[in-house]
Amino acid sequence: TLTRLNYCYDLITFFDFVEKHILLKPAKTLLLADLEKLSATDFELFLSYLSDYELDGKPHSCSLKAKARKLATLRSLYRYFFNKDKIVANTPAKVKMPKIKETEIIRLEFNETAELLETAESGEGLSKRQKSYHNTTKVRDLAILSLFLGTGIRISELVGINLEDINFDNNSFIVTRKGGSRTILYFSQETAKDLHDWYIARVNLKDVDDNENALFLSLQNKRINVRTVQLLVKKYSKLVTPLKKITPHKLRSTFGTSLYRETGDIYMVADFLGHKDVNTTKKHYAAISEDSRKIAVTHVKLRDDESTNNEE
Repeated sequence: TLTRLNYCYDLITFFDFVEKHILLKPAKTLLLADLEKLSATDFELFLSYLSDYELDGKPHSCSLKAKARKLATLRSLYRYFFNKDKIVANTPAKVKMPKIKETEIIRLEFNETAELLETAESGEGLSKRQKSYHNTTKVRDLAILSLFLGTGIRISELVGINLEDINFDNNSFIVTRKGGSRTILYFSQETAKDLHDWYIARVNLKDVDDNENALFLSLQNKRINVRTVQLLVKKYSKLVTPLKKITPHKLRSTFGTSLYRETGDIYMVADFLGHKDVNTTKKHYAAISEDSRKIAVTHVKLRDDESTNNEE
């Protein structure tokens, strides 16, 4: 749902640009024939426009990654109409995607992971105001962090978990992946403890609507939302590692990195993270570079041991 909503925002931005700078006619009056009039150059101009533009009276600026997504949205739109024989060409497909520089994966180290969980449990370092809520939320927050770090699920998958999706008999749970597919994942005994503590607290909560079956709830006893989860991750991680900007996705990266280090199996990591294309996984995790290079160099022999001993 969130992906579709973001596509809508992308299209609003694009049609506002077309209305004001290309066709000079109200976006609501545009026809498919108008889409066919747009050239590859028009889409290149749109990407350039995204560097500094105004929408609804507010200034905006897109990163290369944001530009790439908007172009992908337009390619999808045109591809849909092209496949339905409504237009003769997918013009945005002629435009090169912005080249995004690969950046180092930001993740937590082992000691930082342990400290993050300990901070969520103790509340040490929180402000007076934050501590006033901590006693109410610490069991929930610890379960959320433990589930992120122990399974690598996406934030959208976490907020969508229902009570009936958890099975403590075999430490498994069901997640709804991107695209709507349902998958069974497993968690460790360590994660099971934190999750079980919250599960018991959750089912014993009072003043919860009988129809509310969400596992994780807000302070208003409604399904927790994405923004609340982002803020709680930020709150605890800033105390542990203030120089790293840790988000739920970075916790997912931490899990993916740990799993790859332990198994060396990129296909297992891809399956667990729900990547449809293993190349996506390779791009992010196959270069756990510094560790790999340090280990690899010890296997390179310039001379065999026997010849070295003979020289001595």
